[in-house]
Amino acid sequence: MKKKKGISQRLLNFWKKLGPGLVTGASDDDPSGIATYSQAGAAYGLSTLWTSIVAFPLMAAIQQMCARIGLVTSQGLTGTLKKNYPRPVLYLMLLFSFPAIVMNIGADIAGMGAVGNLLFPSIDAGYFSVIFTLILLGLIIYLPYQKMASVLKYLCIVILVYLVVPFLYKQDIPAIIKATFIPTIKFDKNFIAILVGILGTTISPYLFFWQASVEVEEMKHKRKHIIVDKRIIHSMDQDVDFGMTLSGLVMYFIILTTGTVLFNGGVHQIDTVEKAAMALKPLAGNMAYFLFAVGVIGTGLIAIPVLSGSVSYIFAETFGWEQGLDKKFHEAKAFYVVIAISLILGLSLNYIGISPVKALIYTAVLYGLTAPVLIAIILHISNNKKIMGENVNGKVANILGFIALIVMTAAAVTLLYLQFTGS
Repeated sequence: MKKKKGISQRLLNFWKKLGPGLVTGASDDDPSGIATYSQAGAAYGLSTLWTSIVAFPLMAAIQQMCARIGLVTSQGLTGTLKKNYPRPVLYLMLLFSFPAIVMNIGADIAGMGAVGNLLFPSIDAGYFSVIFTLILLGLIIYLPYQKMASVLKYLCIVILVYLVVPFLYKQDIPAIIKATFIPTIKFDKNFIAILVGILGTTISPYLFFWQASVEVEEMKHKRKHIIVDKRIIHSMDQDVDFGMTLSGLVMYFIILTTGTVLFNGGVHQIDTVEKAAMALKPLAGNMAYFLFAVGVIGTGLIAIPVLSGSVSYIFAETFGWEQGLDKKFHEAKAFYVVIAISLILGLSLNYIGISPVKALIYTAVLYGLTAPVLIAIILHISNNKKIMGENVNGKVANILGFIALIVMTAAAVTLLYLQFTGS
């Protein structure tokens, strides 16, 4: 009995240590990401399963660098950019990041609304989108940071439903193992576009800004005088690794679900999350359909606060405004106004003729352009002893970081080529 108690206590202690990294990882699998993974599975079966294995170390390495920058400098990524780099670089990031994040928010809100309508057909999807937006706005503005962080943390449990869905359907285990560990690359436009989309969805610039800023906020609640030592860095690394592992697992199981159920069922085109959920219903049963739909809403509730929070941190640090989810509305009005504007603009995209699919394409293009530049800057900061002191990158972090830079640069070039040539 003592042994069981000891294990449960250790698990509880580990859960308590988890924070920004877990939320970041969960938000990476937002409704727009789910749509991308669903299309990958539906169009190409198990052929893209291996990408979750390849993407994990790259995601984790970049997010750890961002978290370490926040811990060491006590500033978000934007604040560090502002202090150490030319202003044009900062304004360029702002110019590209804001519209991309707003379109991402819009696509996620639309996805949540559509799935809400699937679960409750008598209520229009547009009404659901408005309701979800108002709920999120209220939670973000009125909940103190610690409660907000706790809500987001426990919402992460919802996405575990995606680890259950594939087992509601008969699977070919040898084929799954082969597809997981032996990469398949098809040299055609659509397959390369899917690979680029997966990379753009998993290694997203908004997560870089969020991770650094929220680490600073987290530390404010733990101690008055932040002394960053190896123990704190190790704890942060564990948090990020766990979050990115969860993100990779969800991505893997969504591709597995759609790559077996939909692909084998002859459904090869999935543009939105609600189409993925609807397609699952006749092929895998009501339970798979219901869990998939609930997961979409859960991930949206996690991701949208992260998306809107990241854009607000970017603006606040750029212009020197009071900031922080720990502040009350009257203490950081501009910070919360930006959050509100980003949510309202995201919602409005559904009413001005920009479809969720187009929003995803535009978002991917803008993320694809900014990610390589940001990764290069993050690598530069992380190796700068004047900024990071003893906490500069190690050899493994640099290797993974430079691989991420090369991969994302290649993805950006490919994305631009595909968009402008149409070939």
